[in-house]
Formats: sequence, structure tokens, C-alpha cells
Amino acid sequence: MTTTTNTPTTNGTPPRSRRRWSRRKINRELLNLLTVLILLIFALPAIWIIFTAFRPANEVNVTPPVWIPKRLTLDAFANLFGLNPEYASGVPVMAYLRNSSLTALIATTIALTVGTMTGYAFSRFEFKYHTFVFLMIMLSRAVPGVALGLPLFLLMRKYGLVDTSVGLAFVYAAVNIPFTSWLMDGFFRQIPKELDESAYIDGCGYWTAFWRIDLPLALPGVAAAGIFAFLASWNEYQLASLLTKTPKAKTFPVGLYDFTSQFTVDWRGMTAMSVLMIIPAIVFVILIQRRLTEGLTFGALKG
Repeated sequence: MTTTTNTPTTNGTPPRSRRRWSRRKINRELLNLLTVLILLIFALPAIWIIFTAFRPANEVNVTPPVWIPKRLTLDAFANLFGLNPEYASGVPVMAYLRNSSLTALIATTIALTVGTMTGYAFSRFEFKYHTFVFLMIMLSRAVPGVALGLPLFLLMRKYGLVDTSVGLAFVYAAVNIPFTSWLMDGFFRQIPKELDESAYIDGCGYWTAFWRIDLPLALPGVAAAGIFAFLASWNEYQLASLLTKTPKAKTFPVGLYDFTSQFTVDWRGMTAMSVLMIIPAIVFVILIQRRLTEGLTFGALKG
């Protein structure tokens, strides 16, 4: 009797698992390539703005357009800050920078303070009409800015807050409070209530428990809410264009229109100012990057 032994061969069709693994790898690489292409498409406007801010004047309005500058120059920024004696932009850039920074910082501070307290109250205490009140706060954020423009203008004019950075900051804070409240409510709900109960047994009051236990644990959420509130205030245009009229209160987004006239647009000046708008936001994100990452992933962690 003859026994035949089948030995595996390296040639021929690979095993099914190997084929499946190869197909998954190819699909993953194709998905990564598609993601990069989509991100590149969305990034094209920002790339064009940056290139235009650093390109020479003779490459701005040419046909066909020049994508990559033949040489880089800081002339647009020198013109912007009045360092070029042959060109005066007449745009008060430093005033716009001061107004935007002051408005965004005040609005973020108020929105974080009120939003954190509100989120803590709704996550820790039950009271009459609890769900209804929280829903009304959330629905207030759904009102479009166009609908708020005229009532806000009339209210601020009554109290002399039109065309002031403080008045605009109060408006931004009110707009951002519902979102920060909702976000902080979610973060506080991730913190076990047993920690508060243990603190109460040890003699702590509500305020002490909040300040020494809950708030330190919710700092990642505070960072996440802060960056969203700051960027929303820093980049907002619609309400700022309605409530500010002079350089003493105008912000960066509104000031961009100073580079337009009836027949021409100073594209280099506008893009240079846009680059200046991006820098503070990037610096702010970098400073709290670690806390921001922790905050965005905190809700996905289970103890």
C-alpha cells in the first residue's frame, strides 16, 4: 500500500486568509489615499491664501494663475504694518488685533464660567422642570444669527453698547453659553457621583466638592469648551458686522473688508491679514493641545 503525503507548495494560489489580508491592506491604502485627497481639496483655499500673502505683487492678478510663488516676500506684511514708506494701507491692523483679542478673551471667560456652573448644576441636581429648562437653553442656540441681529442691535443701542468691544463680547458670551453648558454637562456626567457623596460625608459642601473634586477632573472638558468658544468668537463675522462700525470696535473678520473698494480688491493685503488671523488661533490651540486632546477623548473612556 502506497501512502501519498501532500506537501504545501509556495507556488499556486495563496491561502484564503492571505488573500483576505491582502485585500484589506489594499482597501486600507486606497481609503487613506482618498482621505488625503479630500483633505487636500478642502485645504486648497487656505493654501492659496498663504501663498498669495507671500507672493510678489506681479503674481497676484495674472492669467493663468501662478500657484507656487517664484519667490517669497514679506512686502504684503510690511505694507500692512506701515513699514513701507511708498505704500500706506490705511488699515488699523493693531486696533483690529486688540479688539479681536479682547472680545474673544472676555467672551470665552464669561461663557466658560457660566457654562461650567450651568453644566455642573444640570448634571448633579434634579429640580422641577429640569429637562424642560435644559432643552430651552439648547434651543436658544438654534436661533440663526440673522434673526438675532436686529433685536440685539436695538437692545445694545438702548444701553449704549453699540460699537464697543465689551458689548460685542457680551453677545458672543450669550451665544456660546448654551454650547459650553451642554458640553460641560456631558463631562461632569462622566465623573462618578460617589466622589461627591464621599466628600459630603467628610464635611464638604457643594461648592467645596465642586472646586476641589469635580472641576479638576473636568479640566480637559474646560479646555475643549474654551477652544471652541474662543474660535467661535474670534472668527465670527455676521453679528460683528452689525454691531461694530468704527476701528475702535471692529474685529479682524469685519476689518477684511477695508481692503475692498468699488472697483478693486487688495488681495495681497487681505490674505496677509487672514494669515495674521490664523496665527493667534493656532498658538491658542498649541498651548492647550494636551488638555484639548484629553477633553475630546474623555467621554469615550469608561472606568
